[in-house]
Formats: sequence, C-alpha cells, structure tokens
Amino acid sequence: MLRSAFIALSQNKRLRAFSERSSAGRQLSSRFVAGMTIEDAAHASERVNHEGIAVTLDSLGESVTTAAEAQASAAVYHQLLDLIQQRGLNANVSVKLSQVGMDFDPALAERIVGEMVEHAARTGSFVRIDMEGSPYTEATIAITERLAARFPGAVGTVLQAYLYRTEADAERLLGQGIRIRLCKGAYKEGPEVAFAAKADVDANYIKLMKRMVTFTANGKGVFCGIATHDETIVEAMRTFVRDNNVPKSAFEFQMLYGIRRDLQRRLADEGFGVRVYVPFGPEWYPYFMRRLAERPANVFFLLKNFFRN
Repeated sequence: MLRSAFIALSQNKRLRAFSERSSAGRQLSSRFVAGMTIEDAAHASERVNHEGIAVTLDSLGESVTTAAEAQASAAVYHQLLDLIQQRGLNANVSVKLSQVGMDFDPALAERIVGEMVEHAARTGSFVRIDMEGSPYTEATIAITERLAARFPGAVGTVLQAYLYRTEADAERLLGQGIRIRLCKGAYKEGPEVAFAAKADVDANYIKLMKRMVTFTANGKGVFCGIATHDETIVEAMRTFVRDNNVPKSAFEFQMLYGIRRDLQRRLADEGFGVRVYVPFGPEWYPYFMRRLAERPANVFFLLKNFFRN
C-alpha cells in the first residue's frame, strides 16, 4: 500500500513543484540526490571514485514537453561526457528517453540520444538508456539496438525483472552483445504485464542474473550490471560466482547513491566491481519518491535525520 501511495505521489505535479522549490524538500532529498548542479555531481563522483567505486551520472528530469527542453537536457549530458574525460572520472552517464522528447517526438529523442552515444564513443565513455514504465519498454530496447549497431560498446539499457517479457528481452539483447543493467523495477505495473509478488520478482531476478553473467556467444560474454541492494540476492550472486568459477570481471554490482554504502564498500573491498548511480539536478522529486516507494523504511530514516538537524 505504501509503495502504491509513493508512486502516486511521484506523479503529483503540485506537490512536486512545492517540494523542488523548498529548502526543506532539498534537504530531505540530499540523502539520495548528489546536489543540484553539475559541479555537485562531479564532487560526489570524485568522492565515490576515491573509494574504488565507479559511478553513473544521471541528470534528473523526465517527461519534457518541448524540443527546447529536450535540447537543454541533452546539453547537460554533453557537458557531463566532457567533464568525465577532462577530470579522468571513472564514470558514465544514464538518460531517460522521456527527458529528450520521446513523449511527443520519438525521432527527435532517438537523434538526441544518438548524438550523446556518438560523443561517448568518441571520448571512450558509455551511455545507459534508462528504462521507464512498460509503455516505453519496446521502444527503448529498439532504439538501443539501433544505436548499438552504429556504436558497438558505447550504449546499453536497463531491464526490469518484474516484467514477464524480460527473460526474452535479455536473450535478445545479450545475443547482440548489448550491455544490460538488471533491476527489479520501480514503476506501478498491472498483473497483465508484471509479477505482483515479491517472491516471484526475486526468483526471476536471480534466474536472469545467472544467465547474464554466464552468457557466451562466439566465445564472448557480455559485461552487465547487477543492480540490487537486496543482500540475499547479493549473497546468491557471490555464491554462484564462486561455485561456477565466474570471473569477477564478468559483471559489476550497481547500487544507488546514499543506499547501503556499507555494502558497496564491502563488495569493493572483496574485489567486485561496484558502480554507484549518482543522480543530481533540481528536478529530483519523481526520482526521490520512487526511492521511497522501493523501500518505505527509508521514510523513517529520513525523518529521523531531518528532525535531528
């Protein structure tokens, strides 16, 4: 019930406008959001890199309504790609298609993201096309496929384990050598497209992650991201890797900024690749509410620390 409530709140435009403009809202968001500016994100990335952990930078924003807004979003990403190269950050970037015009001009969105991927390929970086709700799934995968054909190794996407279709999608992308970030899923989906029970989502996640790290075609695997904070799943992966002689270089664990920092450091100390998703920017509210929806216990942690200040 709490999950559904927070997802509904993430779409409340009036509460979003109030929260993003208030100092109290920005203070609450700071647990999960690295700051409001590119420089804030750069400093956060340097701190994370100093601990031996890679980052993915995400300029927060979604559902733009004009071409000018889409181009403004793109400009931030081109700045990020230059910054990564100039400062030697161990980082890449993640972008949502709805940030760059997908809702009103899919061709524009594909062109804008294609320019980002071309920039990433030129500078030795990587663009992750993030996944949104299920109405975007097929289009996101198809755009990723077309760009991966043009710029091999410079683009990948995200699959969500709670969707029934994800097993087939994983095989489809792995067969083309396209890198996948596997997560559980953070959008409200109906029983016609998604598993409703946590146990079923977890079981599908474990099955998919094992397939991803052992997949080979023509003697090659596909480097993928195992995106979870669930320690039971992390332990299942650690055991599977050990028992099946899977090299740690075959994948990386991926986690969110501000969540389970202790686990991030422990895995890095054990020699696993770890990458932290570092979001930033003034349009933080929908992202923040989805983090609360994923784990409502975060609400009590945030309130306790807020009133302590």
